[in-house]
Amino acid sequence: QVQLVESGGGLVQAGGSLRLSCAASGRTFSNYAMGWFRQAPGKEREFVAAISRRHSAGYADSVKGRFTISRDNAKNTVYLQMNSLKPEDTAVYYCAAQVIALGYGSEAYEYDYWGQGTQVTVSS
Repeated sequence: QVQLVESGGGLVQAGGSLRLSCAASGRTFSNYAMGWFRQAPGKEREFVAAISRRHSAGYADSVKGRFTISRDNAKNTVYLQMNSLKPEDTAVYYCAAQVIALGYGSEAYEYDYWGQGTQVTVSS
């Protein structure tokens, strides 16, 4: 069983920055692919970014160039640095772990464990 706990969400003005963190339990964190997804009210959960166990990363087109995903295996933590935030980035952001993965997935069904989510609100 893997437990994921997100933190770092909040209210920020458009153009501002936030850094989300996701702390994972378990001794094999370094073997997991980790992803960030988000869900806005009335919309489906969507892929934001992911990072493989070998630190290769992928991003949704909507955040490419603004968001950066990284991981610190010594701390069992994955981060999402969000810059140049826009009101359309407002959503609940979820961290997810993909236990068996050579690369990383971009679909929610590919992930095995999920955090509880953290709210990000960007005001215009």
